[in-house]
Amino acid sequence: MNRQHPPLPDPSTITWTVSSYSGGGGNCVQAAPHPDAAGFILLADSKRPDQLPLTVRRDTWSTFLHVAAQ
Repeated sequence: MNRQHPPLPDPSTITWTVSSYSGGGGNCVQAAPHPDAAGFILLADSKRPDQLPLTVRRDTWSTFLHVAAQ
């Protein structure tokens, strides 16, 4: 299995989504589909905009959300 992740995209091409549960306080995990690689999700910490986002496979993120919701 190829575990190589795609390179990070140009930050201007990322459209972040913030959970509605965040309350708008700025302490949020942001998620976005990778604009250049189908099947990958970018994750970022809104408190650390200077930090590079984490890239994970879409199915891994989906599994995490399913488990976290239980």
